Amino acid sequence: MRELNLDQLRTLVAIADLGTFSAAARALHLAQPTVSLHVSELESRLGTPLVVRGGRRVSPTAAGAALIDRARRLLRDADEAVDTVQRHAKGQTGRVRLGTSTGVIVHLLPQVLKALEQTHAGIDVEVAILGSNHCMERLAAGTLDIGLIALPQPPVRDLVVTHWRNDPMMAFVPPRWQAPKAATPKWLAAQPLIFNDATTRMYRMTMEWFAAAGQAPRARIELNYTEAIKALVAAGYGAAILPMESSAVAVAMGSAPLQLIPLRPVLTRSLGVAHRVPSSLDGATRIVLATLERFRQR
Repeated sequence: MRELNLDQLRTLVAIADLGTFSAAARALHLAQPTVSLHVSELESRLGTPLVVRGGRRVSPTAAGAALIDRARRLLRDADEAVDTVQRHAKGQTGRVRLGTSTGVIVHLLPQVLKALEQTHAGIDVEVAILGSNHCMERLAAGTLDIGLIALPQPPVRDLVVTHWRNDPMMAFVPPRWQAPKAATPKWLAAQPLIFNDATTRMYRMTMEWFAAAGQAPRARIELNYTEAIKALVAAGYGAAILPMESSAVAVAMGSAPLQLIPLRPVLTRSLGVAHRVPSSLDGATRIVLATLERFRQR
């Protein structure tokens, strides 16, 4: 037996509610012969009469009443399914998979998520802690929707990367150290140091900064968690070169004070937003990208 047709079920329910074929036709904006055809095709498919014809008001048979009861639920589910898809398409709801580093999660992403919650509470952002290389790999594989990544990045087919913001890199120095007004590669290279993990873009950028001044320091420890690095700096374990995000000053002035010293020469961490080509993005991902755009440094 062929599957039931939702349009035919909708017609049958309308006849039961309105009492006549002609009233159902007007309500559904159908020709009356089409309404009659819907009912007759349903009866033929199911092998039993569904309505009693001939009176001033059409009434359902026992089989018809049972089908109408189930049809109401089917039609309601179908309408809800269409509404859900439309909400996804418009970006009113949906899940967006976003990858970024720990520093961005702590200092920048909460501001973005707060703004998103205020305007599009139905969008769920699933955050993964990933390095820039892993973000690009997962975007290319289709298992990530948006990546907040360190720049520059080599081009990848079908991926779009745009600049998002620049953050100055600073020397984070233990509070009791005698430190200069500006930290040079030579001065920092003579101190115990805490570096980011060697696989990260930030590590490579820091080492290039030292190398340009003829320095090649080694770290006491390498970590991939910004807040842990800051805690070790506050404990006097060593100095670190980290980006000064928007709330870093507040952190530095909190329970674990740090000295934040500008670098000479200046070093800047650039972040970008990576995603697939716009034609392949759903509504929720477009909304999250638009929210990120509000926090872009121009």
